[in-house]
Formats: sequence, C-alpha cells, structure tokens
Amino acid sequence: MSSPATAAPALDATVELAAGRYRLGEAGHERTAAVGAVRIGRWPVVNAAMARFVEETRRPVSAVLARKLADPLLGDHPATDVTHADAAAFCAWAGGRLPTGDEWEAAARGDDGRAWPWGETFDPECCACVESGWGWTAPVTAHPAGASPCGAEQLAGNVWEWVSDRTEQGAWRAVRGGSYLDHAWGVRAARVLAADPARATLTTGFRLVIDPGRRP
Repeated sequence: MSSPATAAPALDATVELAAGRYRLGEAGHERTAAVGAVRIGRWPVVNAAMARFVEETRRPVSAVLARKLADPLLGDHPATDVTHADAAAFCAWAGGRLPTGDEWEAAARGDDGRAWPWGETFDPECCACVESGWGWTAPVTAHPAGASPCGAEQLAGNVWEWVSDRTEQGAWRAVRGGSYLDHAWGVRAARVLAADPARATLTTGFRLVIDPGRRP
C-alpha cells in the first residue's frame, strides 16, 4: 500500500493519443483502425478522485466501495468495485467519457502494435500481475517503466478497465488490460473480456478520456 504522504494523481492527469491508423486485435484477427486524437488518462481513475465524485454528486455506492474511498492509504490505488454505469457517470461528471476499445488499445500498443505497452518482451517489473507477486491492487504510479508509447501507465495488469464497447453477449460490456490476478498472457494489450456491466468487482476499474476542446 502507499504511505499516507503519497499524493493521488490529479484528475486532469492525461496524455495525448495522436490521431492515426493503429494495428489492433489478436494474432490471426488483426485489423487496422483509424483512431482520432484524444486525451486519455495517464493512470486509471483512483479512489481519491472517485471519493470526490461521490461526495459532490451524492451518488450511492456499495459498502465495500465506501470503505475503500474512506481509507487514506488507498487514495492512489485504482477505483474498483464500480459498475459500468458508475464509471460512465464519473467520466461525464469529469467532462469526459469512457474510452472506446480501439482508443484504449491504440493507447496501449502505439503505432507499432506491440504486445505489451512497454514492448514485445514481457517484464514482470512493468506491471502488477501474477508474475509480479503483488497479489492486490498497486498504487497507479508504481510502474512508470510500463508506460505505453503515448505515456499512459497501468494499461497492463493492476485492474481490468471498463471501455464503452458492447460485446457479442449483447448487453455486456468489454473490459481491457487484465488485472493483478492475471498471468503475462492475460495482460496483453490485445486481450478483451466480456463483463456484466451491472457487476462491480475487486478487479475492475476504468480510466477517463477527454475529447479535443474539452477539459476536466
């Protein structure tokens, strides 16, 4: 856990994802997609920011999430135990939205279509996953060496992240990035998992996207 003196990242800590054509998708199902320029969260949204949102909007949250938001030691950990609706509501309050799957993957893989945000070779020191030995959420600033080409961090492991995409399961939504419970294969940037949008879990969080011309 972080120390009480550790400051949580600012809500407007974003990096620029340049417009371009990006190679996306799993091997054998690769495609090239045009992605517009956006500002994407440098880190996942943290508990300290979620606590501010809940306080200002009086949005009801679960008892589990309320306890986390009240713990100063967890202020710089990713906000989890949030439904897709919780995540979308936060983003709207902050002047943005959830990323699309293409935006998220482009931010993670860069213009060379790399397997992990930092490159083609897995490195357990670059993320929080099974091989890293963390065993729980890590502060979002814990792995700067795992940054992607655009400068976004924690796009592999730590927590799954809600994106706006629907999945083949109809009403279900996609999550990206893997978590601290996943192995190296599971935190690859191309991996997509379908998740029940109404289910809040210990391993799922989200990050903010700001469209051009808007500021949080």
